[in-house]
Amino acid sequence: MNKLMALTAVLALAGCTTTSDTFLKNGEQGLTIDCSGEANSWASCYEKADASCAGTGYRIVGTNGTPALKESDKTLGQDVGNFKGRSVVVVCK
Repeated sequence: MNKLMALTAVLALAGCTTTSDTFLKNGEQGLTIDCSGEANSWASCYEKADASCAGTGYRIVGTNGTPALKESDKTLGQDVGNFKGRSVVVVCK
């Protein structure tokens, strides 16, 4: 039982980056990548975009969410605080 609780806690803290297909107004097919949460960052969005596009590259169509903090605004070098919502829409090249 303790092992199950520990595993659940680790998975909850690890965060999850999800990808879903989307279509733009001009008919292009893109990907919406959601990397919200304290455990993720904008970098995790871009890493997922690169992996989803199989290394062929991508073009960012739009972003939505909490901007990344400047180093001077971080607490002890970390971005701590409220829930961070972030997503990016990309089109693979």
